[in-house]
Amino acid sequence: MPQTQMTRRSWFQSMLAPAAFAAFNAVRTDAAAIGPNDNLKVTKIESFVLKNTWVFVKISTDAGITGWGEMLKDDAKACAAGALEVSDYLVGQDPRKVAHHWQAIHRGAFYRGGPIKTAISSGIDQALWDITGKAYGVPVYKLMGGPTRDRVRVYGTVSNVTGVNAIKVGPRGSRSPFKYNEGPKFVDEVAERFKALREKVGMGVDIGVDFHGAVQPPTALSLMKALEPHRPWFYEEIIQALNVQLMADLAKKTHIPIATGERIFTKWGFREILEKGAAMILQPDICYAGGITELKVIAGMAEAYYAPLAPHNPQGPCSLAASLQLAASIPNFMIQERGDNEYSDLLAKPLPPVRNGHRPILTEPGLGITIDENKLMAQVGEPRPYRTAYDSDDGSVVDW
Repeated sequence: MPQTQMTRRSWFQSMLAPAAFAAFNAVRTDAAAIGPNDNLKVTKIESFVLKNTWVFVKISTDAGITGWGEMLKDDAKACAAGALEVSDYLVGQDPRKVAHHWQAIHRGAFYRGGPIKTAISSGIDQALWDITGKAYGVPVYKLMGGPTRDRVRVYGTVSNVTGVNAIKVGPRGSRSPFKYNEGPKFVDEVAERFKALREKVGMGVDIGVDFHGAVQPPTALSLMKALEPHRPWFYEEIIQALNVQLMADLAKKTHIPIATGERIFTKWGFREILEKGAAMILQPDICYAGGITELKVIAGMAEAYYAPLAPHNPQGPCSLAASLQLAASIPNFMIQERGDNEYSDLLAKPLPPVRNGHRPILTEPGLGITIDENKLMAQVGEPRPYRTAYDSDDGSVVDW
């Protein structure tokens, strides 16, 4: 670090009243001890693919501040390579111009959108917000107008210890529903299993049903009607989101709210969902719908339709932390998926624990977490191969 810069910072600090400086310095990390007007430049972008297919991106700066983000867990190698290609643009830039960089990366590509391109933007966006929060010594939600709440409701595993009282299950009978039009025997199996679960956990537990886009429309409609008497909390991804109009048509045939979003990207994708009434609950994934910057916009659009966000999260600690920062800065947040995961195998310090079904908002600077690089590097390796599912009766390919 240049000596002239250190001298100027030392002078700035010496001019502050001792009590005020102590309060100001208390919220800073060692790496982030720079003034708000000091120069800061990106020096390096690195990406890491884990054996479980999670993809991380790390952005370094000339002040020793690093930022972390996550990207799409499928097509892991493509995402990791794509993040490195952004180096030509981002190295040498001030990382705190986050919205500007989002636009430059998105609009600098001739072919825009889609899972891989948007995932690259998403991971980099998270890392830039992480750096920016650390540079200013505050959590990201404070840079985005928050807090809008004190704690974040989560769902995952029902527990008397954590107080989690919301779960999500698939519509299973003796197998998964993959036939184009399942018969009444199978539909009744699914309904009976769900009824048994409802009776076991009671009405005090919210149960979402995730069709995972793997159910064909005639079967989806039969299952939706059969499950209604047992009070599902929502139906998720009742069909593939590629045909939004069909999803909207099915949504009109049930009083149970429809949720979708894990395979939808950017504000432009969610615009059609909202305009056509295809879902009442939006589930964008912060790792491949556009990052923190874009999910903030999507939340604003959704608010105009009185639609809440329940962010999708099948991934790691950056995904959760970034989603929690978003939850703390928007008014129309509903619940966080897999918010009860602890990720101790990747973090240097524990997350604040879940209590009464809620996780406290993260108050450390940036995303609010610290990645343990030694732990992360121990998990780097060849990702799992593609998964393909087949109908056991005739060998045809089915959704999963």
